[in-house]
Amino acid sequence: MALFKRKTVGKPGEWFFNIETGTVEEGPQSPGKSRMGPYASREEAAHALETARERTSEWENDPRWQDGGRGRDEDAS
Repeated sequence: MALFKRKTVGKPGEWFFNIETGTVEEGPQSPGKSRMGPYASREEAAHALETARERTSEWENDPRWQDGGRGRDEDAS
């Protein structure tokens, strides 16, 4: 048993999306592995999964990453 528990501390006005419960939290109330954020507003946090899907789609369709498996370092030589 740990002698000291680490308390998760956040800044006032930070919002997080809990991926396990599907709820928005003010401040980091749940473990880091269970949340996305911080976001500047409750509304941004509520749309966290949608934002992540959009960013993933943009990344997957970015021609800079469709280079046949070559890494970016190889392009520099």
